[in-house]
Amino acid sequence: MIFESHAHYDDDAFDEDREQLLSSLQENGIEYVINVGASLKSTASTIELTKRYPFIYGAAGVHPSETAELNEENFKWLAQQCRQSKIVAVGEIGLDYYWEEPEHEIQKIWFERQLELAREVNKPVIIHSREAAKDTYDIMCAHKASELGGVVHCYSYSAEMALEFVKMGFMIGIGGVVTFKNGKKMKEVVEAVPIEKILIETDSPYLAPEPNRGKRNSSLNLSYIAREIAAIKDMSYEEVVTITNRNARELFHI
Repeated sequence: MIFESHAHYDDDAFDEDREQLLSSLQENGIEYVINVGASLKSTASTIELTKRYPFIYGAAGVHPSETAELNEENFKWLAQQCRQSKIVAVGEIGLDYYWEEPEHEIQKIWFERQLELAREVNKPVIIHSREAAKDTYDIMCAHKASELGGVVHCYSYSAEMALEFVKMGFMIGIGGVVTFKNGKKMKEVVEAVPIEKILIETDSPYLAPEPNRGKRNSSLNLSYIAREIAAIKDMSYEEVVTITNRNARELFHI
């Protein structure tokens, strides 16, 4: 069965049919889901989902684009949530320079604080990095992220950079972009990175793979991603599903 390593089922896009969709996942071959917090509010919603569905685990964290909401008081609350048993990672955290706000210095401060929080609670991290490869890598090195482990999710940089993250002990999260006709760079990443260092993800409701590009994404589309990886690496679909499932279970201790 497939392990969905990154989704946002607390998103408003699922308000109309969330229960129906989530209840259908296991019968459609999805064994586990990591629902990932991106703000204080979505972290709270993620925790509720983990309580309701045995196969859903969570990550607690604040996405770089939401870091302006953080202060010492609510950071203490976030730290408490990270200690819950079904919260298996701190994330998604990192840097996003695609937008000018919040200021890059604010993003860096809270990225560093959340890396140290992961060390305190002894959990891996889920990294979001967009147009900020060098600063992301430098901060991870400075804070010895190699000792934490984790995944660079929805990976968007070069194959060479991916191998640097792999050397640091990180997994590379591969999503729907690898199926796109203009997804040449991601195909090169999959070719270069050992299958033992790849996780598959949807980032639902975003980035649906072909043939559903442009539609709301869900874990039901994971098979398209796994099949594309299998084709690139000249492996069977079953091998890709089995190995990436094992990778995720080992990383998140499930």
